[in-house]
Amino acid sequence: MPPRAKRTEYVVNVDRALRPTLDGGRALLDVPDGWTPEHLVLAALAACVVTSFGYHARRAGLDFTAQATAKAAVSPREDGRWGLVDLECLVEVELDPPPPGDAAGALLARAESGCFIGASLTPKPTYSWRLNGADYSY
Repeated sequence: MPPRAKRTEYVVNVDRALRPTLDGGRALLDVPDGWTPEHLVLAALAACVVTSFGYHARRAGLDFTAQATAKAAVSPREDGRWGLVDLECLVEVELDPPPPGDAAGALLARAESGCFIGASLTPKPTYSWRLNGADYSY
């Protein structure tokens, strides 16, 4: 019998005032005025890719700092439904020491593929990377 895949479940409740809380009403998230559900999705994308990057950087024994900026538009999509379009995420990373050769590109690719928020979105986000202050493509 094959091993069962790890499964982690999450629950968020939203009350009538649109205030999110973690399962059972504990840990109220105080969403500042002006934030919309769309902002929260983008915040989740940015946090997820930074978290994924951190996981892979630590496994590689690298010291790092990272931050991300996500943006998107809401517009009718090809299927006629409204949704997020043109999702972009810029991730700025400082690595010490920088990995040699193709190792940096492999690390960034793992960070993208490990971001389950980005993998869950349609359309998929486009990621841009800035590594130690320079734009980086792999």
